[in-house]
Amino acid sequence: MKKTLRFLAWTCLAIALASPMALADNDKDVNDDAAVARSLDIFNSLYKELNTFYVDTIDAQKAIENAINAMLDDIDPYTEYIPAKEADEFMTISTGEYGGIGSYLMERTVDGKKGVYISGPYEGSPAARAGLKTGDRIIMIDGDSTAGWASDQVSKRLKGQANTHLTVTVVRPWEEDSIKTFSFNRETISVNPVPYYGVTRDNIGYIDLTTFNEKSAQQVRDALIELKKDPRVKNIVLDLRGNGGGIVEGAIQIVGCFVPKGTQVLQMRGRDKSSERTYKTTVDPVDTDIPLAVLIDGGSASASEITAGALQDLDRAVIIGSRSFGKGLVQTTRNLPYDAMLKVTIAKYYIPSGRLIQEVDYGNRNADGTYKKTTTDSTARVFHTVHGREVREGGGIDPDIKIEPRELKRIVYNIMRDHWDFDFATRYVAQHHDIPAPADFVITDEIFNEFKEFIDPAKFEYDKVCEQQLATLRKTATAEGYMNDSTKAVFDHLESLLKHDLDHDLDLHRRDISYLLGQEIMDRLYYQHGQVQHSIKDDDYLDKAKEMFDKSGEYNRILNLKTSKKTSRR
Repeated sequence: MKKTLRFLAWTCLAIALASPMALADNDKDVNDDAAVARSLDIFNSLYKELNTFYVDTIDAQKAIENAINAMLDDIDPYTEYIPAKEADEFMTISTGEYGGIGSYLMERTVDGKKGVYISGPYEGSPAARAGLKTGDRIIMIDGDSTAGWASDQVSKRLKGQANTHLTVTVVRPWEEDSIKTFSFNRETISVNPVPYYGVTRDNIGYIDLTTFNEKSAQQVRDALIELKKDPRVKNIVLDLRGNGGGIVEGAIQIVGCFVPKGTQVLQMRGRDKSSERTYKTTVDPVDTDIPLAVLIDGGSASASEITAGALQDLDRAVIIGSRSFGKGLVQTTRNLPYDAMLKVTIAKYYIPSGRLIQEVDYGNRNADGTYKKTTTDSTARVFHTVHGREVREGGGIDPDIKIEPRELKRIVYNIMRDHWDFDFATRYVAQHHDIPAPADFVITDEIFNEFKEFIDPAKFEYDKVCEQQLATLRKTATAEGYMNDSTKAVFDHLESLLKHDLDHDLDLHRRDISYLLGQEIMDRLYYQHGQVQHSIKDDDYLDKAKEMFDKSGEYNRILNLKTSKKTSRR
């Protein structure tokens, strides 16, 4: 009954707000403002009638909020309603600061019991300094049991004003005295956008940038200055893989580290002329000549694509990796009554060559309801970089050096989904106290075999896609009269070939599984910077950058630079 009522309210509001002109189709001379006013009046009257005569009580707030979200979903996925209860979380993402303990949380069910776990304290955070560790299950906060709580409930209780006190009680696995209580103060937590930078591959200064918040540009600039002091550094790699973007100004400032002051980086063009804007670099660069590569993948979006695309258009960096996400839309926030907010798309952005990188045209749909792409390979307009290289519009940033992303194997997904790697790392660190530093740590045969023994084959759940599809095909063959002795023998043989062998599958995918284990173990000892430092030891993208930098003339050839141009570290 309530579901029907919510649907009715959603439908009415969606009609009233999302498509006001639909109600004016029979009266073409009614202007837009009048149509909107009439539609809202209809909805207001309809709601009053429902509220007065409907058999059940109407949950107006929930129904109308669902309707608002449905209306906005029909526009694009980036325009969204932010109710007051979520405004703080949104500002945390935007600014990179909040009051709390400084840790990621994870909700999971173990042996039928739901719990919320510490899944990664930030380095130097109140949680880390107090002694909370990855793998701890939170059972009490300030004396209140968290039994049955969801992660958002726990998060809300852990956050608060800086310098306020709290007490957290946890269960720590793999230790005899497993129940531990920690008392400490909340602090203003600042999310570090550059968890690691350093020298790798003998002569590469590497900078890992995970987000674009208010601190990103300064952190990158500081890292670049420090790396340039090291006489080993001859080249720079900026890693934007998995970076979903953030503040646009951060992208402009980061590009400004590598190009002359006053260089145009971005143009915004929108429906409203007031939203149009041209962005140029406003500070002196750190280095305009040092060879530069930018790493991207399908998770690089928005501000990451501005950074990579601008540096590509300006022929200032070689872009390495796989095609980026393709988000060329600009959002801003508007305040709404009762402390709510609207994040609304106001413009599209165009990088220096003049191209738009937006992949999906949210204004047009295919017959099946999916969105159309802005361009295809045959229709994409060609633009040119500063030195005349061809680049194409739409579909994200296409790298100069392409690397096919690794496909996530099903067994690796199963390990991650059911937290086998997470739990093994927690136990391993609890039982081993002589683990090497990130640069030296490797998943040895001994560690890998220990992980294999840790997995209980009776509890390990495969996604048995092959077996399921084969069973379906067997049923179809039987129903259509193709099943005879010879056909059955073929099916039986194929079924025997497709049966899972856990030990074999683990060995077959050892490289990817070892990566997971290394990341989890390093996180428990050396936090985010340890994870990055360990992961880049075996990194196809960095290997490709090294190969490009070391091959005589290759960097200049790709960027169409004059071979006589001398590069300078200053």
